[in-house]
Amino acid sequence: MSDQPYEGRYEGQYEGYDPYPQPQQQQRQGQPQQQQPQQPEWQQHTQQWEGQTWETQVQPSMPAADTTYPPPQGYQAYPEPQTYGTVGQPQPQPLPQEAPAPTRAPEWTPAYQPPVQQAPGTGTGSAVTPDTASGYGPPTVTGNARVTDAQRARAEGRSPIIEPGIQPAALTAVLGLLLSGTAAIGQYALVVPLVLLQAVTAAGWFRLNGMWPARQGIALAFLGAVTADVALLAAGRENAPAAILGTLGVWVLLTLVLQLRSHADPDTRMYGLMATVTSAALAIIATGHLAAEPDAVTVGAAAVAVAILARALPLPTAASVVVALLAAAGAGIAVGGMTDLGSKGAFLGLGAGVCALIGHRVASYDYPSRFVHFTAGVALPLAAAAPAVYLLGRALG
Repeated sequence: MSDQPYEGRYEGQYEGYDPYPQPQQQQRQGQPQQQQPQQPEWQQHTQQWEGQTWETQVQPSMPAADTTYPPPQGYQAYPEPQTYGTVGQPQPQPLPQEAPAPTRAPEWTPAYQPPVQQAPGTGTGSAVTPDTASGYGPPTVTGNARVTDAQRARAEGRSPIIEPGIQPAALTAVLGLLLSGTAAIGQYALVVPLVLLQAVTAAGWFRLNGMWPARQGIALAFLGAVTADVALLAAGRENAPAAILGTLGVWVLLTLVLQLRSHADPDTRMYGLMATVTSAALAIIATGHLAAEPDAVTVGAAAVAVAILARALPLPTAASVVVALLAAAGAGIAVGGMTDLGSKGAFLGLGAGVCALIGHRVASYDYPSRFVHFTAGVALPLAAAAPAVYLLGRALG
């Protein structure tokens, strides 16, 4: 090892930095060789290792067992740490990384897909075909709505309108004759079949709109009808419009307040509000039988009973409607001859028959069930005829 400082300018390419310089074996040119000083014995032992670099890793004599775990599939393994070699050895280059796959936006899938009916014999793609026994489609993860009778009728090309039939028409005729008979007895006797009519009207409208049991709505509509009856009896027939319209206004406001307190979604609350208001309005309007003149109620209720029975006859629709209107007018003439109305009863019977057929048509809408026919199908013809009975009775009386 030389103790002389380095006096020349370094020329040449820098190969790397060696943190552990080794003793020089040759003397620089142009300098005399000098005698190396005597070194202690402990330093002589520390200079016995000669080489380019110091080894910082201990190489095992036998290969060790591989204890590493393979990387999971779908993930890129990290490169193992590299040990750099001696001076001048090229450094390892980083592994090329694959470009990440472009992310694809999730496709929107509607939560509800209406069932698609497939015509028999077409041979096209698969469609949701409801089970003929239960009326439900195949089970799915996202759910499958029940195919109603009206949807099945439309898919098969049939009309979704089903008329109540002869049995509900018979019940309507019985209730109409009860109204006609009790009206001739007295106002308080008329209250009994009228309250029954109002209860069936309130329940039938909710069931016609697919809301069942809807106990609160039915109770609210029926309570409004009873309130209108009590108000009319207290105020008298001369104040009937104020009693009926006042009760209707109060009940609309009460229904609106109750629906605003509901925690359902806005669409459900709006649907419930409209159904409750309509049911209460129909039940309250039926109070018109109690407000009309007794002779008008006698003629009008009898005309409705005969018209609905004629409408239930197995005839084409147009012919059935004509026969029903003629029967209502004839019943008006016949019953009117027993009262002070006389032949004017034909006009009252015809008007009541038209309103009754409208209520009958509403009760037949959208393929209703048998229970709808025995509630809305029975009550709506008589409830819809109440305004005509009241107005025509006052006009003709």
